[in-house]
Amino acid sequence: MAETGLLPIASPLPELKPTELPQRQFVQLRGLWHRYGNQDSHDWTLQGIDLNLAQGELVGLLGPSGCGKTTLLRLIAGFEKPLQGRVCIDGREVAGPQRWLEPERRGVGMVFQDYALFPHLSAWSNACFGLRRGADTSRAAWLLELLGLQGLEGRYPHELSGGQRQRLALARALAPGPAVVLLDEPFSNLDVEVRLRLRSELPAVLSQCNASGLIVTHDPEEALAICDRVAVLREGRLHQCASPRELVEQPATAFVGRFVLQANLVPASRSGAAVLTPLGIFAIAGPAAPGHTPFPQSESPGGQSSEALEVLVSPDALQLEPDPEGSACVMGREFLGREWLYQVQLGAIKLRLRLPLACDWIRGQRCSVQLKAGATALLFPDRIRLQASGIAATPLEPETMPPEA
Repeated sequence: MAETGLLPIASPLPELKPTELPQRQFVQLRGLWHRYGNQDSHDWTLQGIDLNLAQGELVGLLGPSGCGKTTLLRLIAGFEKPLQGRVCIDGREVAGPQRWLEPERRGVGMVFQDYALFPHLSAWSNACFGLRRGADTSRAAWLLELLGLQGLEGRYPHELSGGQRQRLALARALAPGPAVVLLDEPFSNLDVEVRLRLRSELPAVLSQCNASGLIVTHDPEEALAICDRVAVLREGRLHQCASPRELVEQPATAFVGRFVLQANLVPASRSGAAVLTPLGIFAIAGPAAPGHTPFPQSESPGGQSSEALEVLVSPDALQLEPDPEGSACVMGREFLGREWLYQVQLGAIKLRLRLPLACDWIRGQRCSVQLKAGATALLFPDRIRLQASGIAATPLEPETMPPEA
């Protein structure tokens, strides 16, 4: 079925115009710890989560599978009780050591990955499902028009396209006027074109409804594209919550840089003022991040640091040259339309490189990897800016290379 885009319509109901909706406070999560009953006492799903959600803000929850993103939504919605910590919505505590408010009384809307529409109800009945009996349904009508579903009120879910069903699920979540909408990977079941269109419409819809949003996603590109801030989780811990630009320019941890930017993380060591990596030698180009002391660990004889260091290098900072005697090997590539994304094995290190289409090399080809002139990188854990010195790395021994494909 054809998809209809979000129409820039004005609300037909004066009392429901976004500027006249009641102002809400933000969501506050303080020291949240949680584990499920079948988990080991030391195996926490969430560990000490502190997070704010401002009024009208859209925040993304980003991280690998099993990091606790959906559990965090369930704690806010009231489907789970935190073992420690507090949840506050609109200035009132809804979950805490001495407080528990039922999900239906929290003023929270939920949009599920599989839509969770009622198959025996029409689109109109689904949209109005969360309203009290006898309540004014004009807001539901406005939302259906806003979301491009006007004229489809009598259809059943199986008579709607995937994109239309997801719009209907969003309309149902927003119809009661919630302060917060929680979205659990709402676009993952949609085709690419519909997914891109709906995700671009989401911030405008939430803004017109004066609602805050918290969206779970595995896709860094999606989170950076539409969210005001992005919270990055790993193994139940919050590594960083910042604006997309700050995440890209100032990742707080090596994991954030690798996961969000899909960058390369390579081991490093220090010799005097130089940072040595298998890709080449870097010089320090900037100070350490606030709160960090450059190279605080003791040094071994010869001026080498004993601390475990890692360098975050962008796929755009590397170049590849065919070399029958090279210490790297092309393991695969992906066509991205305007460029290639190469996967290259350098000893025990797997690298990603973005290269022009003219660099047309086959899987299994031997090559050498170099840093581009002036390439920059970030040294962890101190987050020190580095710049390529122009000095190549010492070639790896042949026996460390993978066999020819």
